[in-house]
Amino acid sequence: MIKVTCAIIRNEENKVLVVQRGEKKDHPFKWEFPGGKLKKGETDEECIIREIREELSMEIVICRRLDPVEHNYGQIKISLIPFVCDTLDEMPVLSEHIDFKWLPAEKLDSVDFTKADLYVVQLYRNIVNKLTVKGEKIPESEQASILDNDLRNMINKMMSTQEAEWIAASAVDNPQLFLKLLEYSYNPDRKLAFRASWTLSKVCDVYPDLIHPHLEEIIERLDQVDNESTQRSFLRILSLTSLRLVSQRHHGILADHCFRALNSGFSAIAIKAYSMEIIYRLALIYPELANELAASINMLEGEGSAGVIARGRIIMKKLAEITGDPGSTQS
Repeated sequence: MIKVTCAIIRNEENKVLVVQRGEKKDHPFKWEFPGGKLKKGETDEECIIREIREELSMEIVICRRLDPVEHNYGQIKISLIPFVCDTLDEMPVLSEHIDFKWLPAEKLDSVDFTKADLYVVQLYRNIVNKLTVKGEKIPESEQASILDNDLRNMINKMMSTQEAEWIAASAVDNPQLFLKLLEYSYNPDRKLAFRASWTLSKVCDVYPDLIHPHLEEIIERLDQVDNESTQRSFLRILSLTSLRLVSQRHHGILADHCFRALNSGFSAIAIKAYSMEIIYRLALIYPELANELAASINMLEGEGSAGVIARGRIIMKKLAEITGDPGSTQS
């Protein structure tokens, strides 16, 4: 039996990436989740990250591993190991496939999948449907017990924006629920912190005002957070929030942090992208930051991922409006 990994890659709209096989491949013109075979000495996680980089030139964050799917194609039997992943990159660079689509979970059956991938589709949709709780908010009679006993488990199993919206509606009436999400985001348990901060960011999408009293605390603690996934969620929240809500001192702290992340060779792709967006927003308040940001973006052209470079070019165009000199923001 051959071990193969595949990635259920979600974008920020919670849509899933599917790719189409070419005419000369096995199962020609069928659709699948991207991935590939394990190399000798490679872990499953290392394999899927490598395969997605090689096949699509995309950076992913692994969120969850699903149960393997075994399928016998007659001439070959495979064990397909699915990973649920998030990405910042919207445009894959196809090297082994001929087409791609971003589809919501409920429309994954609109394309003609390979048989093994069909099982993965069903597995993913079953989990999403099972974990998505219908209703506007958590019943008040259950909120106290959830805070004490079940919230961690709920967060660790979070799979959809609908669930985050369910928690968001409850957090409006119960501030302790929101505070627990923030508390868990700083937890040394990396998985809990990642899922809590991800849920927090989705809550802020629906009710952005809830985070306003905590913005300065988040900014002050950014340098202490060594969990890249939590950093990503915090920076995403800040990139979508009015920075005029925080003090000038905190503007300085945030600018220093984001410039360090942007100029570092070790920062994750998503962190670089959110950092440049935050600095751009600060440049709207402090125009003198525009040229420094442009210089940092220019440096990424030779070393950044396709997604970061594309975002950088968008920011460069907007920076030209601040400086009034398009030539000053060109490399």
